[in-house]
Amino acid sequence: GTSTSAKGKLLVAQVLVCIFLYINCIMLFSFFSKDSFRQDSRYILFAHMLLVDTTMLLLVDMGVLMSYFYLLLPAGLCILICTFMEVLTAYTPLTLTAMCLERYIAICIPLRHAEISTIQRTMLGILLIWILGFIFSTTDLFIIIVTQPNSFYFADYICSYEMMLLYIWQADLRSVSRLLLFLAIFIFILFTYVKIMYVAKAASAEKTSAFKARNTVILHAVQLLLSLTVLICPFVETAIMQVDFQVFLNVRYFNFIIFTLFPRCLSSLIYGVRDDKFNMVFQHYLICGLSKKVSSPKTLYN
Repeated sequence: GTSTSAKGKLLVAQVLVCIFLYINCIMLFSFFSKDSFRQDSRYILFAHMLLVDTTMLLLVDMGVLMSYFYLLLPAGLCILICTFMEVLTAYTPLTLTAMCLERYIAICIPLRHAEISTIQRTMLGILLIWILGFIFSTTDLFIIIVTQPNSFYFADYICSYEMMLLYIWQADLRSVSRLLLFLAIFIFILFTYVKIMYVAKAASAEKTSAFKARNTVILHAVQLLLSLTVLICPFVETAIMQVDFQVFLNVRYFNFIIFTLFPRCLSSLIYGVRDDKFNMVFQHYLICGLSKKVSSPKTLYN
């Protein structure tokens, strides 16, 4: 029956979430275990992306569980959770931009890479991402604070960002501003791709690293497109929820697997599996440090 089907879907989702959380936590542990990673801007940005992905995964999964068990939350608590998730959603494309910029500098301006991509500048870049993400994602929060009475915060709701969109123009403004941000970032990623391709064709000595950087940029573009789809999902879900709650649950489940879980594993794929240096450490810790092959790998400190 429907109940058995829903339980099966929930079980599959929770198993996938646990697998990805385990992988992400092992990757974060791998990052913190080696000085060479903590002193490399590329891996610092990757670790930031992992932290954002992992936190987002936990929060979205919490939303899925609350929908399944039909749990209501006070509006005040829901607003805080939804705003935090909105800020994290903005961090993803901004971090992808920083990662593409780092690859562009490494391949197109290699002689200045060490000078430009310092730890201090990378941390400043992450701080800028936090500030921009916060400014970009808190408009609706301030509109609620200004327009709503105190009683609004104590009413119970199904926790969804759409409860924060009090006026029709808010949803339109949110859609247009997100679209413009993603379009600007996509143009920038396209620019880095073209520049890296130009270097790949011109310099025979650096062909391998340039082509690898090109593939990384392509994968980041795919991540960006998937992130863009995530922004459209809530509008589709809200429209369906008003018609049929059961269909809404099915659509939310599909969106969760395809547009939330899958992009979160792409980050792991791009750096954790494709990067030889990181992959050695990751595989070592993935099986709880049982592998003896990487107990003293000199290549990790290159």
